[in-house]
Amino acid sequence: MGKDGFRAEEIDTSRPHPARIYDYLLGGKDNYEADQQAADKLAAVAPEVWIGVRANRAFLRRAVRHIVGSGVRQILDIGTGLPTSPNVHEIAQEVAQDVRVAYVDNDPIVKAHADALLSRFAETSIVLADLRDPQAIVDHPDVRRVIDFDEPVAVLLVAVFHFITEAENPGQIISTLRDALPKGSYLVLSHATGDFADRSDAQAVYKNATATMNLRSRAEVERLFDGFELIEPGLTQVPFWRPDAPPPDRSGEIGFYGGVARKTD
Repeated sequence: MGKDGFRAEEIDTSRPHPARIYDYLLGGKDNYEADQQAADKLAAVAPEVWIGVRANRAFLRRAVRHIVGSGVRQILDIGTGLPTSPNVHEIAQEVAQDVRVAYVDNDPIVKAHADALLSRFAETSIVLADLRDPQAIVDHPDVRRVIDFDEPVAVLLVAVFHFITEAENPGQIISTLRDALPKGSYLVLSHATGDFADRSDAQAVYKNATATMNLRSRAEVERLFDGFELIEPGLTQVPFWRPDAPPPDRSGEIGFYGGVARKTD
């Protein structure tokens, strides 16, 4: 039994998991045959996904550099996925060495890999928990060990919220996280959309995965920022959020929105 209450034999590698699909698309090696097959099916029906996941990761890097450059020294990364270099704490500490990061994911395999990688970093923690229970995340002792909710915190929800269904009350999830944050905190969020092409076939790939894909329109994604103030340029396709290099070819096809918002009161 692991310290988080799961047994190794209970980890289901026969069903695709979003974190491992994403890892495969990024060129990682921490995935299984079911994940690889699902990712290949996804790419067959939505070929822009190859550039999309990389553009999304680049958005994450730019957003982290911005929030740390704005003075935030605490990051809560929910749905972190498998470790991918550079990791969030590495990106953040390029700007300021005193940044602390709490990573959260619901996949025990992510937790195991991150434990091995992060155990030597006192300023980081890795927590096995689920976005669907945000209060448990906020209250978790290993989150509280590195995050002081009396000081500004940046919450990262990057390429994870599209795995939350409407029945799971996404607005309540956001409000629980928002209410835990003091003034001056940030929300960084990216989300898959079908606004630029019919992606019902891509959604179908996730029917047998551990979480379904729930595409949302621009207006629906914008509502996830309720209670926060979007900073310029607002909600955009991820390659166009404050680019620091020319966006890749076919960026206009990428079905990911991204935005960064600040809690002002």
